[in-house]
Amino acid sequence: MSARAPYYTEDHDRLRETVRRFVQREIAPNIDAWDEAGAFPRELYAKAGELGVLGLGFPEPLGGLPCDPFHRIVVTEELARVGSGGLVAGLMSHGIALPPIVALGDEALQHKVVPRVLRGEAVAALAISEPDGGSDVANLRTTATRDGDDYVLRGSKTFITSGMRADFITVAVRTGGPGMAGISLIVVEGDRPGLTRTPLSKMGWWCSDTATLYFDECRVPAANLVGKENQGFLGIMQNFNGERLAIASMAIAFSQTCLDEALAWARDRQTFGKPLISRQVIRHKLVDMAQRIECTRAWLEQLAWRVQQGQWPIADVCMLKNAATQCLEYCAKEAVQILGGAGYIRGAKSERIYRETKVLSIGGGAEEIMKELAAKQLGY
Repeated sequence: MSARAPYYTEDHDRLRETVRRFVQREIAPNIDAWDEAGAFPRELYAKAGELGVLGLGFPEPLGGLPCDPFHRIVVTEELARVGSGGLVAGLMSHGIALPPIVALGDEALQHKVVPRVLRGEAVAALAISEPDGGSDVANLRTTATRDGDDYVLRGSKTFITSGMRADFITVAVRTGGPGMAGISLIVVEGDRPGLTRTPLSKMGWWCSDTATLYFDECRVPAANLVGKENQGFLGIMQNFNGERLAIASMAIAFSQTCLDEALAWARDRQTFGKPLISRQVIRHKLVDMAQRIECTRAWLEQLAWRVQQGQWPIADVCMLKNAATQCLEYCAKEAVQILGGAGYIRGAKSERIYRETKVLSIGGGAEEIMKELAAKQLGY
């Protein structure tokens, strides 16, 4: 029986050990250099694909592997041990780019895109946010106009994770009238004429490339349409549920990484002749961090179980995302405080995580949007 039963089994434990070894061998020795360089090697996708990490939760005929929500939590926890949200976001960007294709796309499009990405031979990105739109998805302005056997795209997207290196981009476009009823999804290959990209410099997530995309008369085959025309909004919303649960999982995992680093430092650091952890104020900080982590982790696991049963409690997912990102902001702040000067120097995991906290409370739907959506779902 798993040490974390009842949600986890020995199968989850075996996956944890496999991913942990992979992280220790391929990522941990290099992550600081990758972060400073602003990128990690494309070869890492192939290595992760060979391990099966990229295929978890995708259909076996497309090269995927069966899994439940707890397998994904395990992978997130192990990747988070190196303390780099950019690594997790960049390596796993297919996790938000491919689900709409799998759920709505025809067989030809699925086989064109998904197997290559799951093998790590190609990179996939999701492009929804726009320079003047942000969370207002229903009013996006990028258009795709049918012209014979093609769609012609005009507009731009921004804050796109893996936007510079993506070979396949799942793009939200307007093919119909105003509002959610006129939105479609279409796959744009990275080498299409009319697509240009500009990298964005960020507060955190340095080793994850983030880009603004420009579509200037960009022609894409009509066969790249994901599902039916003007029916993409539902696919976007369904995708957001999974993304928000994943963001909560990331936030909790990085909170634990902060606690682990702060605890190790407090045990080793000597102040005025005694270990730092001998100070009551430090022990209380550590307990406060642990308390918040355990509360939000219990909520995450309960919701993961409900998803496993076929439920999607949208209000709870929104509130969990907020609770988890607030937990992360607290734990990162306290960890840096406990580490003192060492926590302000690059190379400390908590320093990097501290810079990365806000992206999780903004991405996938800002905290304020989550509150409003939860209120509507709860009938407030």
